[in-house]
Amino acid sequence: MTGEDLSLVLSSFWPIVSGAITGTIPLALCSFAIGLVLAVVVALMRLSRIRVVSGLARFYISVVRGTPLLVQLFVIFYGLPSIGLLVDPWPSAIAAFSINVGGYAAEIVRAAILSVPKGQWEAAHMIGMSHSVALRRIILPQAARVSVPPLSNTFISLVKDTSLASLILVNELFRTTQEIAAFSGEFMLLYLEAALVYWIICLVLSAVQNGLEKRLDRYVAH
Repeated sequence: MTGEDLSLVLSSFWPIVSGAITGTIPLALCSFAIGLVLAVVVALMRLSRIRVVSGLARFYISVVRGTPLLVQLFVIFYGLPSIGLLVDPWPSAIAAFSINVGGYAAEIVRAAILSVPKGQWEAAHMIGMSHSVALRRIILPQAARVSVPPLSNTFISLVKDTSLASLILVNELFRTTQEIAAFSGEFMLLYLEAALVYWIICLVLSAVQNGLEKRLDRYVAH
């Protein structure tokens, strides 16, 4: 690496990190939060004994998991305007990522709920808890502990997938990198730098995941 290359890396590091702080991370957090709420709703629908309700949930999951995220993003940003619904880049990205997370995380949440022993339900009912109260106070806290690792992996994947938002003009980490690379002509060097920043973010998230697992361990039935 020459002196000019090093100077470029150092001068571009903060703009790229700034793109992550102001674009990538908020986009991922908002999308994951909305997607997680959607996932819980869909998971409960999937567990419903009403066939129409569970069928709708299965259809939603099938569509999300059976189509590429990029296509989902383009349908919302480029497709909806053709029927008169114009959505700005940021809301389009959040909507697409949230819908995608909801489809994948729903099965994670459903599996976590099913992993809780049936005796926990029976014990909750014996002490007078309703089904909804038992679900909220007994089942979901235990399911949360089981679902933390796969949900964390989903969030880490989402952080990396936010790079697709650059294709609809959202200013985030990768789009910032593209702009700097186009101006300097040093594509390989700057793309490697962007990869390094993504990697650092994922390492931090993995550390947070480990801490969250330890905190939720107290909810596990022994």
